[in-house]
Amino acid sequence: MTIKDILRLVPGIFILFSVLMGMYVNQWWFALTIFVGLNLIQSAFTKWCLLESILRKLGVPE
Repeated sequence: MTIKDILRLVPGIFILFSVLMGMYVNQWWFALTIFVGLNLIQSAFTKWCLLESILRKLGVPE
């Protein structure tokens, strides 16, 4: 699995998880959904993503 694959997979999992938790546990879990969305918008403008930097340091192939 490459960095680009993981960069699509992780936010998708976080969003699905937080929506389910928000529906069935506590509405504050929707804050995680908002945070992930804001981070995606930020990375689109700045071309920088913390997860990408971490994955590169871990040696995940491009």
